[in-house]
Amino acid sequence: MKDQNKKQISDRQRRFATRLLHFGGEIDGATGASSMPIYQASTFHHRDINDPPPFDYSRSGNPTRDALEQYIAVLEGGAGGFAFASGMAAISTAFMLFSSGDHVIVTEDVYGGTYRFLTTILNRMNIATTFVDMTDLDRVKAALQPNTKAVFLETPSNPTLKITDIEAVATWAKSHGLLTLLDNTFMTPYHQRPIELGVDIVLHSATKFLGGHSDVLAGLAVAGSESLGRRLKQLQNGMGTVLSVQESWLLMRGMKTLEARMAHSEQSARKLAAWLAEHPNIVKVYYPGLEDHPGRAIHEKQSSGYGAVVSFDVGSGEKAKQVLGKVQIPLVAVSLGAVESILSYPAMMSHAAMPREVRLERGIGDGLLRFSVGLEHIGDLIDDLSQALQD
Repeated sequence: MKDQNKKQISDRQRRFATRLLHFGGEIDGATGASSMPIYQASTFHHRDINDPPPFDYSRSGNPTRDALEQYIAVLEGGAGGFAFASGMAAISTAFMLFSSGDHVIVTEDVYGGTYRFLTTILNRMNIATTFVDMTDLDRVKAALQPNTKAVFLETPSNPTLKITDIEAVATWAKSHGLLTLLDNTFMTPYHQRPIELGVDIVLHSATKFLGGHSDVLAGLAVAGSESLGRRLKQLQNGMGTVLSVQESWLLMRGMKTLEARMAHSEQSARKLAAWLAEHPNIVKVYYPGLEDHPGRAIHEKQSSGYGAVVSFDVGSGEKAKQVLGKVQIPLVAVSLGAVESILSYPAMMSHAAMPREVRLERGIGDGLLRFSVGLEHIGDLIDDLSQALQD
């Protein structure tokens, strides 16, 4: 037992790059295979009806998905992980923790899909939402109501990259008995581990940086405590919003290279942001690594890097569409976080579900573009944007 405890302590102290490859479920226990097999099975034989097997039906649990769920729990430092069919499946399932009559405080410039879910689906269940600027803790506090049950954070926010002080909000929320949920898609556990800062549930669109190859649709949730994990497991099983075994396997394969991909892309993103900040045709650049970013000090306190997403405003929808039509290297597409760069137009893509007047109130203008920096050479990306920005 003493030697086993030493091994467990050693595992916890391993650096992130090592944990990406050695998380405890990377080797198939049945065969010793170096890659967890795809257990393509819907049900599992009970050899003894009085002694049921660890897996009985794949909605409730599958060895391949179980390995992935252990993986993300290790990386985030949580008590349990849960894999879902998409990022929105993870987010919407987590919101099922709440009941009719409850109230949730949400960051105002939240992802458009989350906004749509909260304002067109959750509201029909009589669960109310107040959107606030979470860069100002006083505004978060002012939004508290007698029926408030949770705070939902997204930092950096999508797409304006505003920064919320995670520990400050989580500490305040706990003092009022509120749950905290945080979308960690942009930073991933490589850069930011919210559970260590007091957050209760961490959520991911694993389609993005975790998968990293534009070939998998997935969502992940990590519970900070075992009791909360049991509640999430009950919802996952009851709603059936589980990730398929094929995509579980693909996601694990993608996650193994997370640090290498994120490190390279962030280095390029810093250079891109600095170049855009000096460009005469750019109205504003949003990137927490820039010296004039208002949330930079807070971000550096809670994150080990600035990420690979740079947003910038070219001044008008007409100019934005011109750039989208002229770029040659990045995909012009929905999504982000892939090996290839992706240039998105929030007004017509990620935040199309948000009414224009609401979008503008949140600083998501018609000229705003979001650039997810991939693994291409930064010189080629800058040359391509340079020609696209020419009048």
